[in-house]
Amino acid sequence: MTDPQQFPRLGASACVWKDGKVLLIQRAKPPFGLWSLPGGHVEFGETALAAAERELMEESGITADLAEFVGLYEIIREKPLFHYAIACYGGMWRSGEARASSDALEARWVGPSEFDSLDFAPNVREAIAQAQALLAF
Repeated sequence: MTDPQQFPRLGASACVWKDGKVLLIQRAKPPFGLWSLPGGHVEFGETALAAAERELMEESGITADLAEFVGLYEIIREKPLFHYAIACYGGMWRSGEARASSDALEARWVGPSEFDSLDFAPNVREAIAQAQALLAF
């Protein structure tokens, strides 16, 4: 059993928009196959914003101007035991072509009309809605 003192673990994600669509990745790690924002663990000595930018590039090949702190989203489970606090940053696409790499099976731009056809990881839809409101478009 994992020592509960090792929790929560800090993660960071990026909610990136381009032409009215949000960048999503399909997870290659648990929970497998769910659609999520690009993101991952914050490394020692790294800011959450820097982690979001790094993970965005690693998972999708995209860079963005992550100008807004969208929120802190928690995922807490007992079986298996884990607790993540994920700092989400939102912004507009700067460069790159969406391509899956690292921890992603697929990376693509998705419009709001497609959301109901996707299985999202926890808190993703809420983060997308909050980012859209903060970015005011």
